[in-house]
Amino acid sequence: MTIPVGAQAPDFALKDNHGAPVRLSDFRGHRNVVLLFYPFAFTGVCTGELSEIRDRLEQFAERDAQVLAVSNDSIHTLRVFGEQEDLPFPLLSDFWPHGNVSRAYGVFDENKGCAVRGTFVIDRQGVVRATVTSAMADARDAGEYLAALDTL
Repeated sequence: MTIPVGAQAPDFALKDNHGAPVRLSDFRGHRNVVLLFYPFAFTGVCTGELSEIRDRLEQFAERDAQVLAVSNDSIHTLRVFGEQEDLPFPLLSDFWPHGNVSRAYGVFDENKGCAVRGTFVIDRQGVVRATVTSAMADARDAGEYLAALDTL
């Protein structure tokens, strides 16, 4: 079960694609966060979704939102993926302990061993204000995240 709207978003500390630690709580009181879980780097749907976010990143910045993308890939995989696709936002590795953060948000598929497509729009106080989920094969629309940010 995913974290419901109105709940406090679970804090976490994950390393990004450059090995730097990122904590959700670092943004509390400062910025909204769009926390985007995706199955795997280098797959067609995931690449398309993250490329759309990249291409619309200025719209997220205008809404004072930080995009954080999480997968169960290793830091090394995410570094190459981020460089190849020119992704300027943090790609966070939930590799080890495998899927702990994905599980905390209720988006880890135990049978597939990866996160499903789940997005959480989190306000400056750390409260989940909107969620968007879709099947593994179905891309999400970044416009939904922007619309949710407009309500904050």
